[in-house]
Amino acid sequence: MMNDEQLLRYSRQIMMPEVEIAGQERLLASRVLVIGLGGLGCPVAIYLAAAGVGELVLVDDDRVELTNLQRQIAHFETDIGRSKVESAAATLAQVNSGVRVTTRHERLDEGALAEAVAGVDLVVDATDNFATRFAINRACVAHQKPLVSGAAIGLSGQISVFDVRHQDSPCYRCLYREEGTEEQSCARNGVLAPVVGMIGTMQALEAIKVLAGIGTPLQGRLLMLDAAAGSWRELKLRRDPACPCCGSR
Repeated sequence: MMNDEQLLRYSRQIMMPEVEIAGQERLLASRVLVIGLGGLGCPVAIYLAAAGVGELVLVDDDRVELTNLQRQIAHFETDIGRSKVESAAATLAQVNSGVRVTTRHERLDEGALAEAVAGVDLVVDATDNFATRFAINRACVAHQKPLVSGAAIGLSGQISVFDVRHQDSPCYRCLYREEGTEEQSCARNGVLAPVVGMIGTMQALEAIKVLAGIGTPLQGRLLMLDAAAGSWRELKLRRDPACPCCGSR
C-alpha cells in the first residue's frame, strides 16, 4: 500500500482513470532491466524512475566520454570517465530516491543475460548493435518476458514491443535476420540528440503501458520516425511461424 508521500508524488498519474491507484501500485511492484545507458537508455531510465517503477536494473559496460554528453542526458561533464551505470544511478537518485537501482558494469554473456532477464518483469533494449539485440530477444523468448525495443540513427528511429506471452506476438527475430544485417552506430553514422530522446521516451511510455496494464502497447506494430519530415509511419508485424527463435511456440 502506498504511503502519503507516494500518493502525493504520483498523484498526477493516479488521477488518470487509466492508471488510478491499482496501476500505480503495479508500477511500484515492477522490476525492469534496462540494457544500455546511452542515448536511448538515459531517457528510459529517467522516466521510469520518475513514474515510480519500483526497481531498475541498469546494465552497461561503457564509461562516460565527452562525445556522449550531446545526447545522453543522464550523464554530465563531471561524470566523464565514470561508468555509465554509476553515473545514471546517481542521476536517478536525484530524480526519485524511492526507486531501487541495481547496477551492473559489465557486458552480460548468454548465461548472465538469461539470469538477468529471468529475474525481471520487463526488458528494455537500449543497445546499439544487432548481436546484442538478438541475444536479448532470445533470452526474452526463453523466459517469456516482454521486450521493448528501440533504435535511432541520424534523423530516424523505430520502436516496437515484443511480448511472446501472447501467442500471436512476433519476436525481434521475426523482424530481422541475423545473417547479413547491416550494422550502424551513432559513432559511425551520427545522430541528432532529440531523435534518441524521442525514441527513448517512447520506450519508457510503452514499458509503463505494459507494466500498468493500460492502453494498447505496440505489440505487432513497428513505429518508424522520420524526424526530418516530422512524421511517423506504422507497419504491421506478424509472427513468423518458421522463426528459429520463437517459431516453436
